[in-house]
Amino acid sequence: MHLTPPPPSSESARLTMRANRRRDTSAELAVRRRLHAMGLRYRVDHPADPTDRRRRADIVFTRARVAVFIDGCFWHGCPAHYVEPRSNVDYWRPKIARNIERDLESTKRLESAGWRVLRFWEHEDPVVVAEVIAGAVRG
Repeated sequence: MHLTPPPPSSESARLTMRANRRRDTSAELAVRRRLHAMGLRYRVDHPADPTDRRRRADIVFTRARVAVFIDGCFWHGCPAHYVEPRSNVDYWRPKIARNIERDLESTKRLESAGWRVLRFWEHEDPVVVAEVIAGAVRG
């Protein structure tokens, strides 16, 4: 199901949405810097599931079969930080619900294909996140 986004409710909303990045977010970069400093090498924005190349993990360790997702609090409905927008609610509510549903489905598909899936929120401490990832990769 594809929802057509409504026009932005204001110029500031338009600029905010335009500034959102699909990859290389500050949270991802902070974790990747730490992983690299630990000597780990990885693929970025990589489709771990060859049957669905549109769903891409943020950080992928192909040999260890570890897929890492660093989910944004707004886009993925963080239980601690998600705040529903006050405008265009009829668009955003199902959009975020579908994102959450897709995340669960992606995790199940990858795990059933033998991948270890790690999911973190963008607000989590990058030092701790990198240590958890390194432990999973070095296993």
